[in-house]
Amino acid sequence: MKQLVFITSNKGKFAEAAVRLAPIGYTVVQQDLGYPEVQADSLQEVAQFGVESVQKRVQSAFFLEDSGLFVSSLAGFPGVYSKYVFLTIGLRGVLQLMKVKTDRTAVFRSVVAYSQPGEETEFFVGECPGTLTYEPQGMGGFGYDPIFIPKGGDRTFADMTTQEKTRLSHRGKSLDMLARRLAPA
Repeated sequence: MKQLVFITSNKGKFAEAAVRLAPIGYTVVQQDLGYPEVQADSLQEVAQFGVESVQKRVQSAFFLEDSGLFVSSLAGFPGVYSKYVFLTIGLRGVLQLMKVKTDRTAVFRSVVAYSQPGEETEFFVGECPGTLTYEPQGMGGFGYDPIFIPKGGDRTFADMTTQEKTRLSHRGKSLDMLARRLAPA
């Protein structure tokens, strides 16, 4: 098995990546190095800034991932500020913002940034459309998982196993693209 470093403090993200990359012969190693999350207009800008910070400290191939929940009736908010919003007002605060909204559509977006020494950073973008619930549902997952039902589904990400979620999710899609990039020819 080959090793690939995933720069993240999030154990849930790490578990999803480990499940997705194992079938192509990769052991994912979590490193919580921390990097600044710049205020930016896009997830790719946030990921690029993170890569540039980490490249100064890591001399091997690595990847990091940034994601956000973009709610239609909130003009894409919280979007690139999803982590901050989650940490400050939480799920209840987001649901309070949605209290009078009839359009509950949203999309989760994920950007995986893959860096190799001496090479240009590669970006892999995954999306998962869905809707927001009126109350948190489910005991699994992390972040916004208890309030997000993927399109065509009837359960939140928090009601799914890691394998089920990874198969449907925004992060699963961006990790699939990374896996295709890394898979032996």
